[in-house]
Amino acid sequence: MPAKRVDDASRYLPESKTLPALRNAVQKCKACDLYKNATQAVFGAGPASARIVFVGEQPGNEEDKQGLPFVGPAGKLLDRALVEAGIDRSEVYVTNVVKHFKFEERGKRRIHKKPNSAEINACRPWLEAEISVIKPKIIVCLGATAAQAILGRTYRLTKERGKFTQHEWAPYVSATIHPSAILRAPDEEQRHQQFQDFVADLKQIKNKLQRASEAEEGPFLSLDRDKVAGRSR
Repeated sequence: MPAKRVDDASRYLPESKTLPALRNAVQKCKACDLYKNATQAVFGAGPASARIVFVGEQPGNEEDKQGLPFVGPAGKLLDRALVEAGIDRSEVYVTNVVKHFKFEERGKRRIHKKPNSAEINACRPWLEAEISVIKPKIIVCLGATAAQAILGRTYRLTKERGKFTQHEWAPYVSATIHPSAILRAPDEEQRHQQFQDFVADLKQIKNKLQRASEAEEGPFLSLDRDKVAGRSR
């Protein structure tokens, strides 16, 4: 019996691989059934020149309504953490592994439901296309779903959190918790501690990017900067 073919979004990709073209094309995607109940597809946001790409699991209720990633409670927490870590939000790109909101209705509320492997695989061409356009230095996976989608199903966030690995999509890939996990902490003390740990992970990302940038510039440019700094003292 022949193996069942796994449908994916490849046939929906536009010929022109630019972020605006991809953003328009994703609205027509029917590679999985999630489009049937979602308001719209939610593509990534940020500059094509971004050196850091943050990848979450899927859009939430607010993202589904507004059509933008990370604009709900978890997104606001991410914004706050980026400020504390000294990372300019306008210079990073944020997106999700899955582009449609998967949920179950409980009364008038739409509750997040984790996407399955078939839905993640179906949506993978969109993420891969985004990354190929941006060519970031660092990809940061937010949460276990994003980490396993990019680094493999054997990846364990609890063991590998904060570590860097090489990947075909970027020189460095790392993973930390999704900000929504902080919001689910049982009390204020634990939320505070988890937030501080999250900020520490982001600071490590920033430092890694700085070291990588200095290595690219080479010793002569670094020496020139030191001379300028010396004259300004």
